[in-house]
Amino acid sequence: MSEDFYDVLGVSRDADEDEIKKAYRKKATEYHPDVSDDPNAEEKFKKVKKAKEVLTDEEKRSAYDRMGHDRFEQAEKRGGFDGGGGGQRGNPFGGGGGMGGGMGGFEDIFNNLFNGGGGGQRGNRPQKGADLRTRLTLDLEDAYEGVEKQVTVTRPEACPDCDGKGHPADADVETCPECNGQGQTTTVQQTPFGRMQQTQTCRRCGGDGELYSETCSTCGGDGQVRNEATLSVDIPAGIRDGQSLRMEREGAPGENGGPNGDLLIEIQITDHETLRREGDDLYVQLPISFPQAAFGATVDVETLDGTVEMDVPEGTQSGETFRLKGKGMPRLQRRGQGDLYVQVQVVTPESLNKEQKAALEQFAEAGGDEVEVKEGFFEKIKNSF
Repeated sequence: MSEDFYDVLGVSRDADEDEIKKAYRKKATEYHPDVSDDPNAEEKFKKVKKAKEVLTDEEKRSAYDRMGHDRFEQAEKRGGFDGGGGGQRGNPFGGGGGMGGGMGGFEDIFNNLFNGGGGGQRGNRPQKGADLRTRLTLDLEDAYEGVEKQVTVTRPEACPDCDGKGHPADADVETCPECNGQGQTTTVQQTPFGRMQQTQTCRRCGGDGELYSETCSTCGGDGQVRNEATLSVDIPAGIRDGQSLRMEREGAPGENGGPNGDLLIEIQITDHETLRREGDDLYVQLPISFPQAAFGATVDVETLDGTVEMDVPEGTQSGETFRLKGKGMPRLQRRGQGDLYVQVQVVTPESLNKEQKAALEQFAEAGGDEVEVKEGFFEKIKNSF
């Protein structure tokens, strides 16, 4: 499981709070130690919980986005966000008062939070590309067997003519006068803690620190173009409707040399003509005749793995359900399969020939449901059908 909090929850970096909470609930259910078979479930559950706590806290999320995962974790360990060492939340200098001695390592934390003094140019820092989403429709047979499918997506890609730079290689270049080549501009504010400076990416040069005489005619200076890509995706046996598959690094391109985002494929499974799915189990209704129900019979049942035989015992009532163990869906990432539940429905014939009518009239005259009829009479009815 990736350490990055966005990857842990499987959301894009611009996901809103509702998306984050929804993803958390799904992951928490998947990795809860009480229900998960994953040997590392407890560790993964803790990571999911930590990711949700950070990304649903506006202050912490802002800091996390600015600092990156490793620096954020270091800052938390040093007490920068949870009031460690006697400090109050939101005051990275602690409760000792002011900006005087004892500030210790908090100066670095503060600079990281606001990209201040020597914190680096945010615009030039490698950033992971955005995650993309698409849907793939399967039938129940595909979900049962596990197959390889192709999915076509339209996605941004690095412009091939300018290599993602947004300008021709031979374009004239000059230093940005707005930021003096720094790629960032700095503003100073007076706060109760003293003068604080905040650094932002330069709006004129976009953080490059340079301006170019030409823009790429292919991408218009964006550095990206949109192309169709056809990808092969392996569908695991037993996948359920609504689940998503992640194809790493198949999303939007990163910035400043950062890695591509991921492609998330949401699975939709169409309804089957006769079978109904609940979890890993399947359900089907099977019509049988009155003689089959009365005398018992061996009937054929269609499953996703071919036809199997099932014994219907003598005296079976309409609506009774029988279980065929192991004839359901494969258990995703686990051993074994679910079961197939067969509900029999005794079909009353809509029309009878003379022999059939005579046999039933004989049955009715003999006392109907309340009379105990000899086996020879049932054989006569059975033969008449």
